[in-house]
Amino acid sequence: IGLNNMFIMVSDWQHSHVTDPVPKRMAHTYKEAAMSITITALTDVLKFFIGVMSDFLSVQFFCLYTATSILFCYIYTMTFLGAFMALNGRREASNRHWLTCMKIPMEKSIEQTHMYNICCVGGTYDKLTGAEKKQPASNFFKDYYGPCLMKPGVKGVVIIIYLAYLATSVFGCFHIQQGTELYDLAADNSHVTRFNIKDRQYFYNYGPVVMVIVKGEMAYWDKAKRSQLQACIEGFKEPQFVDRDIYTSWLDSYLSYGQEKLLNLDDKDVFLSYLPQFFDLHPFFKQDVNLTGDAIHASRFFIQTVNITKASEEIEMLKGLKAIAGSCQVASLLVYNHEFIYYDQHDVVVKSTIKNVVVITAVMLVVSLLLIPNPVCSLLVTCSIGSVTVGVNGFMALWDISLDSISMIIFTVCIGFTVDFSAHVSYAFVSSEKPHPNDKAVDALSSLGYPIIQATLSTVLGVSVLSMSEFYTFRAFFKIFFLVMFIGMLHGLVFMPVFLTASACSSDKDENPEGVLKSSKL
Repeated sequence: IGLNNMFIMVSDWQHSHVTDPVPKRMAHTYKEAAMSITITALTDVLKFFIGVMSDFLSVQFFCLYTATSILFCYIYTMTFLGAFMALNGRREASNRHWLTCMKIPMEKSIEQTHMYNICCVGGTYDKLTGAEKKQPASNFFKDYYGPCLMKPGVKGVVIIIYLAYLATSVFGCFHIQQGTELYDLAADNSHVTRFNIKDRQYFYNYGPVVMVIVKGEMAYWDKAKRSQLQACIEGFKEPQFVDRDIYTSWLDSYLSYGQEKLLNLDDKDVFLSYLPQFFDLHPFFKQDVNLTGDAIHASRFFIQTVNITKASEEIEMLKGLKAIAGSCQVASLLVYNHEFIYYDQHDVVVKSTIKNVVVITAVMLVVSLLLIPNPVCSLLVTCSIGSVTVGVNGFMALWDISLDSISMIIFTVCIGFTVDFSAHVSYAFVSSEKPHPNDKAVDALSSLGYPIIQATLSTVLGVSVLSMSEFYTFRAFFKIFFLVMFIGMLHGLVFMPVFLTASACSSDKDENPEGVLKSSKL
């Protein structure tokens, strides 16, 4: 992602006058690019530093690392990259070869080969504008794509396409699956993966065996309290995801043992004195009771869950069992299974994702209002975050990606980049000296269309190797990153120019009779 700002810097350098001295060309480059780069870098850094307050320790570490990395990328871009561009500008001014730095002729020679003229002749530029000759892609955005996009009929088609995109995204959001399948945490060819798939396929009738723990001391020999506890345990058998006939209770077995031996288990001394004999007959119950001295400090029971076929049902099962445990008045109960660590993640993943989106949106709005000299454009940039977020989540569901802790971490990383392209285009639109909104949009696309394409392709190609990984985590990373970059590119190159012209955003220059462009105070 550090390449993205470099593409914009190089593009603005190419738009400067070749005959100007290097300091003036550098001033033009930083004037056009620095504020746009600062907006995106500042929002990304602030967002990820705020992400350190996430509920997940892994997300905290990742956000801290990513924020620091982006900060250094920004510093390098504004310092080292600029310094090397200045050195390269001096090379260009003295018309030296790009590789050997030797003086080269400025005009092509008919006596030399075509390859020599390509590699060893320089110094040509656009005599009309004084700038370097634009790349064919830049001319495409200026002469063909931009004017075509600004036609009223094309704008109407773009709005219809956007509404269809939004409808499809919302539909996908309502159908997104939540939760992690255990076989997604291992390699595709792992025996762990094969086991979990077969277990889910053939034994889905039986879910995890859940331990119901009684925390703290309790007088199990007190008949009234014991009856209340048994009623609480019976309450765990009521939900449809629990099998009433499959459960393990040391207390029920001990009471049956007492009836056979004609024991008065309502007496504390009798209850405690016969427990060791009971455990000798049934040693597997010994692990279910924490008996120390003349008090039982904790005990446990087991229930069997059934008909748990997918991760979303696991979440509902955990919530239901926690609610039943919380309703017991006679004792403090806790439900546990070693797989609950994953279910707990599922329970907060949606809340954390929403919180992350709200935070980045709020940060982007504040930064945009400070740095983009037009409140309407700042609001449009902020709205683009919500639009891209809805699109990524919706197409995640259509691309068979569930919302879990893994995808939430990836999404947290990616969501900060959803606004980059829209912010660049909006700032270029506002800063354009063209008088008409359509001309401003074409000017912005001419300057940033090619760098945005370069940034998207370089980023997607950089993570494309992950698409062939044996691990679901890496494949999900590629899919989400691809969606973020592609949908963000669509907003920057297609949707935002149309909406900017419709909202008639303009710089203060159009309203200033003295012709002085007022930028933001920062």
